[in-house]
Amino acid sequence: MTPLLRARTRRALATLLLLAATACTAGPSLENQGEVTAPPGDSKELTIGSAGFTESDLLAQMYALLLERAGYSADIISVTNREIYEPALEKGQIDVVPEYAATFADWLNAKAEGADADPVGSPDLAATMKALRALAAPRGLTVLDPGRAVDQNAFAVTAAYARKHDLKTLSDLGAAKLPVRLAAGDECVQRPYCAPGLKKTYGIDVVAVDPKGVGTTQAKQAVQNGQDQMVLTTTTDATLDQFGLVLLEDDKKLQNADYVVPVVNRARAGGDGVRDALGRLNTVLTTADLASMNEQVDSWRRLPEDVARTYLESKKLIPEN
Repeated sequence: MTPLLRARTRRALATLLLLAATACTAGPSLENQGEVTAPPGDSKELTIGSAGFTESDLLAQMYALLLERAGYSADIISVTNREIYEPALEKGQIDVVPEYAATFADWLNAKAEGADADPVGSPDLAATMKALRALAAPRGLTVLDPGRAVDQNAFAVTAAYARKHDLKTLSDLGAAKLPVRLAAGDECVQRPYCAPGLKKTYGIDVVAVDPKGVGTTQAKQAVQNGQDQMVLTTTTDATLDQFGLVLLEDDKKLQNADYVVPVVNRARAGGDGVRDALGRLNTVLTTADLASMNEQVDSWRRLPEDVARTYLESKKLIPEN
């Protein structure tokens, strides 16, 4: 372990202990959040939160490397439960997290208005960002600009099936009037962006949902062997080629705008320094880049830090070691 990694680990452990001690307490009330109207802060020692899955780990590592390049001290802590890391972000126990615009907007809206609140995330990125920032600001959070990378639900078929029926888009599949068994999570039966949305928006004849999960190996194998015709996965799924699968374009934009966005604690990391450092990633990072990095970690068993560093070096965002 390098000295930098040891230092990061020590700081992360200290933060983890603090979070564990305060996990059962509520975040500060909106009425008492003085930092909401305070000038943006620029602490030089920052803690970055990861949600604990590969892509979040990669984004957190890239954030840390970019911030260190800009003169900050950055450590990373993995907190897999949004119910814990979001209040910690409000309190300044965590300073920066990678999030997804539509999902986080809906989560904050449900937190404010109740679990039955109507969704505010939508396929429209501008409208989603406006709603997200309005929800985040009273909590002392600043949502930085999104880049080009998006991790949305997506639907894949075998390349052979696509060739046979001349399919490139979900509209093509609807027009083909083919019966489709869909491998997905069991909630797909009711989710408006899954089976009901495929029927309503595209006219796709979803005859059954095979409850094998979202993008799981079992779900992809079911499509590969012809048991099902289509699988619900994500746009950054890096394993599709291994199963002979290709994505069909969501040409009518059924899916929400889940673009990657950094969310920061305004009082500690809301200044131009953090914004500029993390904004450099927006100029290069694409959905395909994220998929490739996910593959390197999940399939090639490379460490997220090594993959993140190699990527940033290749884009000339940090100097080579």
